[in-house]
Amino acid sequence: MTETTTRTGASLTISSLTVGYGGAPVLHDVSIDLRPGEVVALLGANGAGKTTLLRTLAGLVPAASGSITLDGTDLGSLRTEDRARRGLALVPEGQSVVAELTVEENLRLGALWRHRGAARERAINGIYEMFEPLARRRTADGHQLSGGERQMLALGRALISEPRVLALDEPSLGLAPLVVAQLMSTLRDAAEQRGITVLLAEQNVTGALSIADRGVVLDLGRVVADAPASELAGDAALRHAYLGF
Repeated sequence: MTETTTRTGASLTISSLTVGYGGAPVLHDVSIDLRPGEVVALLGANGAGKTTLLRTLAGLVPAASGSITLDGTDLGSLRTEDRARRGLALVPEGQSVVAELTVEENLRLGALWRHRGAARERAINGIYEMFEPLARRRTADGHQLSGGERQMLALGRALISEPRVLALDEPSLGLAPLVVAQLMSTLRDAAEQRGITVLLAEQNVTGALSIADRGVVLDLGRVVADAPASELAGDAALRHAYLGF
């Protein structure tokens, strides 16, 4: 992929995916289709299997059966780094920032194999324009940042790699409402303006559904609902049964 290539969102197809730890299934026959440029909210209580699904997509957890395809390419045999090179980026829970590196060094690390020279500088400046607090803290180490700044940096590192599919695990956890609103807006813009396909695992159901095209609800490792976001937001019985409000 050259620096001048336009990268667009990709379709992601999860088919009959079963995943377990130590022989105990956590995901049961999960199937989800994501279209290019679509934002899908992955919802469910703690223990529903959201994190396991995202880690399996990234190649961090092996699948017992089923398949994951990116624009028709089977990812099952690919290592985590090869999935990333094909355009699948994961922002795990806990803000994936290298604490010993500065903000600028973290961004350069994210841009390492996607941009070179002047293109890298333009990409980094683009992240600073997107997240102004990072521009003011560019020389600060990761461990010196606030929780909101760390999450901005984690998202910036993912976006600078120009992903085609962006998977995020609880990005709003523990953050102030204003920071959450900015992060959600950034994800919506990433889909609309860059065509990135977004899979957003969240317990902030209201925030996730406010920017999502669709919502998928997991319960004990099974898909119990897959519908337009507006329909899920208005389904009081489903919310009470599976989402706790």
